[in-house]
Parts: sequence; structure tokens; C-alpha cells
Amino acid sequence: QVQLVESGGGLVQPGGSLRLACAAGGPIVRIDTLGWFRQVPGRQRELVASITYNRTNYADSVKGRFTIHVDNAKIPKMMYLQMNDVKHEDAAVYYCNSPDQYYNWGPGTQVTVSS
Repeated sequence: QVQLVESGGGLVQPGGSLRLACAAGGPIVRIDTLGWFRQVPGRQRELVASITYNRTNYADSVKGRFTIHVDNAKIPKMMYLQMNDVKHEDAAVYYCNSPDQYYNWGPGTQVTVSS
């Protein structure tokens, strides 16, 4: 089955940038639709960015600051989230999954925003 592993999180200052990566291993020929979710304690995971056949969609809270990108040339297939102008409210654990949450969740990657 497809295994999703997130990486790239860390500490970033407000206004800074970070790039998250999602490796999709296992029986997957190409990433056609996948997304980035984030979760803070006590709240449900929210979908912040998704890509479907190269069409992207963003939550209003990240629009203009985050960019989602897929690289199907790599093995394993990779998806990225470029986070620019990071804000305190972007702090969360970030996960990748299909928008309908079809796959098992990976471990996530923690993004901490602090000056």
C-alpha cells in the first residue's frame, strides 16, 4: 500500500520560508491528486493545499503564501509545500494525504513559528 512520509518541518521565524516534502512510496505510479493538511492540538486536521492533475487549490488562509508542487519524475514520487511569509498561525503538524484522506496517515512534520 502507499506509504506517505512527511519531512522538512522545523523552526521558522515569522516572515520566513520553509519547504515541506512528502514522499509517496509503494505501489503508486504517479501522484494525480494529493494535498497538505495541518493540525494543531484540539482541532481537526484542515486541508490547506491540494493538487489534482496540476490544478492547485488553497485555503484562504494560505493563498498567495504557500505553493504546492508535485514531482512525478522522482522515485519515490514527491510532493512539496513551499511556505513563504510564514505566520504564527501556520504552526502545526503538517501531513500529506489525498483530499478524501484515502491513504493511511504518515507521521507528519512539525512546523514551529517563533522569533
